[in-house]
Amino acid sequence: MVTRIFFFLVGFGLMTIGCTYIITYLNLLSFGYTFSEYLSYISTRLECYYTLIGFLIITTVIYKGEGNDQCI
Repeated sequence: MVTRIFFFLVGFGLMTIGCTYIITYLNLLSFGYTFSEYLSYISTRLECYYTLIGFLIITTVIYKGEGNDQCI
């Protein structure tokens, strides 16, 4: 149970970091970038992939059951 909470918090932290960078890079749109150029740019940035990695970790932790971990 403690490991699931730990990995959930790690995934949440990674998603927070990644989303912060994605929102920060939205400023590129005010400099004249088109939306497709913006998507192309953030797809090359490693820190934006933290969002996907965090989402996968959280999804795995939530849906992977440990057998006796049932709520009553």
